[in-house]
Amino acid sequence: MNVYFHTFGCRANQYDTALVRQAFEHAGAAVVEDPAAADVAVINSCTVTHESEAKLGRLVRRLARRSGRLETVVMGCAAALDDGRIAGLPSVRAVLGGADPAQVLRAAGLGPHPLSPSPAYGPHPLSPSPAYGPHPLSPSPFGRGGTTGRFRGLLKIQDGCDEHCTFCAATLARGANRSRSIAELVEEARALAEQHAEIVLTGVHIGTYGQDRERGAGSGTLRSLGELLEALIEAVPEVRFRLSSIEATEVDDTIARLLIEAPRHLAAHLHAPLQSGSDRILKRMGRHWYTAGSYRARLEWLADRLPVFGLGADIIAGFPGETDADHRATLALVDALPFTYLHVFPYSERPGAAAARLPEQVAPPVVRERARELRELGEAKARAYRATRLGQRADGVVSGRGSGKVELLTEDYVSVYLPSNEWSGRARCEVTVR
Repeated sequence: MNVYFHTFGCRANQYDTALVRQAFEHAGAAVVEDPAAADVAVINSCTVTHESEAKLGRLVRRLARRSGRLETVVMGCAAALDDGRIAGLPSVRAVLGGADPAQVLRAAGLGPHPLSPSPAYGPHPLSPSPAYGPHPLSPSPFGRGGTTGRFRGLLKIQDGCDEHCTFCAATLARGANRSRSIAELVEEARALAEQHAEIVLTGVHIGTYGQDRERGAGSGTLRSLGELLEALIEAVPEVRFRLSSIEATEVDDTIARLLIEAPRHLAAHLHAPLQSGSDRILKRMGRHWYTAGSYRARLEWLADRLPVFGLGADIIAGFPGETDADHRATLALVDALPFTYLHVFPYSERPGAAAARLPEQVAPPVVRERARELRELGEAKARAYRATRLGQRADGVVSGRGSGKVELLTEDYVSVYLPSNEWSGRARCEVTVR
C-alpha cells in the first residue's frame, strides 16, 4: 500500500502525524510524496479556524478529482468534531477523532496493529514503540511547502487543555490535560538527540505540564514544566531545547532562570499567546489567568535580562464585542512590547465554542481591517528587530535546504540563509545574521 500524508495545524498535529506515519511504515506501507501514486491519503485535520477546515475540504476534493482510486482517512481535531460534512466529502473512507495509530491503520485497511497505548494517555499513544526507533519528525519553516529538515525534532510533552477559552474548539476535540512522565520524555529526548540538534517541546497547553493528577501505579510523580526542562537539559546537554507556544504568566522562575542562564541549552525565544490587549475582551474570551498588565510585566522582566530575545504572539482581531478602543489597546500593547513577529487571526466562529453565542459580533470588513493593522505593525516590528541583529553572531541550527541555500534558525527564531557552499555541513554552528 502507498500512503500519502498531509498535516494541517500545529506542531502537536505534526507530531501525531509522524507517529501514525511510523506505524504505517512498520506495517509495510510505502510513504509517498505524490498523492497521484498513493492508494490512501491520511490527512490530519485542524479546527482552530474556519479557514483551516475549508482548506481541508478543498484538499480532499482535489485529491478525489486527481485520482479515482484514492481513498482518504481524515483524523485529528476537526475530525473529532465532525457533524457529517467531512464524512460526506468525496472518497472519504473514514473520519477519526484523535490520532491513534492503531485506529488509523485499521481504517486504512491494514488491520489490527500491535502498537501499545501509553498508560498516561489511555488509547492515544504519544510515544513511539521501541520497535519504531527514534521519532523522525523534523519540522521546518523553510519554504511555503512545509519542507522537512533533518536537524530539528519535536517532543510532545502533554495533550489536551483544562481551560475553556470561548473562541477555542481544541479543548472539545482533545480533552483534558494529560502529561507524560519525565522518565518517558527523557528517554525519547535521548533518542531524538541522536539525529537532531534542536528539540522543540510541544503540546496543546505546555505551561500546565504536570498539573494533572498522577495516573497509574509506578508512573512517577508529575511535576512542572520547569522541572521537566531541568531534567531534559541534564540528561541531553548536547542539544538545544526550544519551547513552543506557552502562556507568558506560566513562565515560572525556573524556566526564566534557564532562559537567562542556559542559552546554549534553552533557546531565548517564547511564543506567548496574547489574543487581546484589552482586559474586557480577555474576560469575554475566558482567559482569566492573566491581564494585559501581568502579561506585559512578565515579558518586560524577561526582555530586560536577555541579551537576545525572540518573542512572538497570537492575536485575534475582531472578537465579538471588541470596540475601537479595545483594538487600540491591543495595538498599544503590541507597540510597547519587544515582539519580533506576530501571528494574527481574524476572529473565526467555531461550532460548539461559546463565543459563537456572544452578542455584538463584529462586522467582517471591520475584522479584516483590524487584522491588517495588526499584521502591518507585526511586520514593522519584525523588520526593526532583524535590523538590530544584522552583523551579530548567533547560534544556528539547520532547519531546511533548497534552491542552493541552507536555512539556519537562530536561538531567537531568526532565519539566516547561507549559500550551500558556505555551509560547514554541521547541524549546529555559529552564524552571522545577514
